[in-house]
Amino acid sequence: MPQDHGYSTRAVHSGEERRKPHHALTTPIIQTSTFTFADTADLTDFMEAQQQGIETGRIEYGRYGNPTVAAVERKLADLDSGEAALLFSSGMAAVTLTLLTFLSAGDHLVITDDCYRRTRQFVTQFLPRLGVEATQVPVGDYDTLEAAIRPNTCLILSESPTNPYLRVVDVPRVVEFARRRGLRTIIDSTFATPINQRPLEFGVDLVIHSATKYLGGHNDLLAGVVIGSKPLITEVRETQGLVGAVCDPSTAYLLLRGLKTLALRVAHQNDSGLQVARYLEGHPKVRRVHYPGLPSHPHHAVARQQMDGFGGVVSFELDADLETTGRFVDALKIPYMGPSFGGVEGLVEQVALASYYELSQEERAEIGISDTLVRLGVGVEDPVDLIADLDQALEQTFG
Repeated sequence: MPQDHGYSTRAVHSGEERRKPHHALTTPIIQTSTFTFADTADLTDFMEAQQQGIETGRIEYGRYGNPTVAAVERKLADLDSGEAALLFSSGMAAVTLTLLTFLSAGDHLVITDDCYRRTRQFVTQFLPRLGVEATQVPVGDYDTLEAAIRPNTCLILSESPTNPYLRVVDVPRVVEFARRRGLRTIIDSTFATPINQRPLEFGVDLVIHSATKYLGGHNDLLAGVVIGSKPLITEVRETQGLVGAVCDPSTAYLLLRGLKTLALRVAHQNDSGLQVARYLEGHPKVRRVHYPGLPSHPHHAVARQQMDGFGGVVSFELDADLETTGRFVDALKIPYMGPSFGGVEGLVEQVALASYYELSQEERAEIGISDTLVRLGVGVEDPVDLIADLDQALEQTFG
């Protein structure tokens, strides 16, 4: 698909064959675990091509690829300005197997502190068992980032925007710094989507998404993707073939269907998110709103420079306590209470309870998680209805 076409056009058409089997309009689900050969000569030709690194489009076994999956990979690579993409069974599979591909015993990586907690747990608790060390640095503190680099540092990992405070990394600055040091850069861009931000265009080596969120968009699948250059994706693909965390064709079909409306959904969620954030910032019972589209956000200027929209996730802190915040969440009528975000249905969670319940208030405070922090992922509901719902819940909670 030509790069000068709009993102909605590319989301619908890129990556898929124009003429599909049986003249179908949609790419079919190729529901098979294995692929057959006509005879020994056909098999031998396939093996010879593989040994020589020649791409034939043929697949031998479902763990190494699938035509339905491949169509989604091509579409996502195109949308994120990458050469290649690789689908996984979940976002965490994409994160963990990408890191395992490029890290070995004795290596060191730097990770920003405001990241998805499971990513941080993998980096700080699991990787040390394999002899890999990690240093956490605050998002936006580039002096601390530079001081954290060691002779054995291999890569820098961050989210942008981050979870849950939606902090924004100055991607060009990090890329320039990493290139001077010979380090790889990996950005988890789940909160932004390719519609709002394309880190590869700034020189980032690899981009990761939890496709469960905005890319799928309907809260009905689990998947992850890593996008980058063909050589790097080929390395990760080898790891995936060993571990087996593949995306199945039925899930890929759901993802392909969801991607068709990605640009439309994200545009609506960008608008809703900004309207909701502005409303919350003006309410006397809201202590602070974390949304990069607001001038009050510490990384607003950076976000405006490198993002085309600010997303549909709004995090905010109430002027209350743990129990009162819970009553506010309970009073909401439109968003469902649950983890995740990015789908057509809005979702809300009290972060301290949903993600950090096992920690004490003091332990949560140490890592910057407020007891009154609420994360709202708006869906495609009308923003006027969402704001009215927030208003009635705040009135019911605080009077």
